[in-house]
Amino acid sequence: MRKAFLTLFYSGLSPKAPGTVGSFVALIMGLALLQYIHVSTLFLLSLLISVIAIKQINIYEKEVGMHDGKEIVIDELAGMWLALSICGITNENMFYLAPLAFLFFRLFDIWKPSIIGKIDKNVKGGWGVMGDDLVAGLAAGIASAGVYQLLLKFVL
Repeated sequence: MRKAFLTLFYSGLSPKAPGTVGSFVALIMGLALLQYIHVSTLFLLSLLISVIAIKQINIYEKEVGMHDGKEIVIDELAGMWLALSICGITNENMFYLAPLAFLFFRLFDIWKPSIIGKIDKNVKGGWGVMGDDLVAGLAAGIASAGVYQLLLKFVL
């Protein structure tokens, strides 16, 4: 059960780009949930899942003896849902904001600028695994909202 949770229903076991695959699965799940729940509930779910994941990651890392294994992608779900929940997504703009949130989240998660990289390098255990993705999700949500506003003003 722990492995299914941490690998986001085994999407993290993808042989190529498990983080991107996990992020895409999280995006689809988040968009599906947003058809039934309010965006603020998605925000709270991302925090709840983060709290649970931190403890489960600590246990898993002790079992396998490795920090931040590539198969752990529950952090991508938390970051992706955080990005979706703060970017201002609605049914009317989801075709613009969902791809923007996904692209910015992957960019920040891979590039790891500023504090995202510091968290990734310096914080151990579940907090380290989850922390960089949560900050990347926050940055992705803000960047997506900003770019969408620029698109509205100058393109759309």
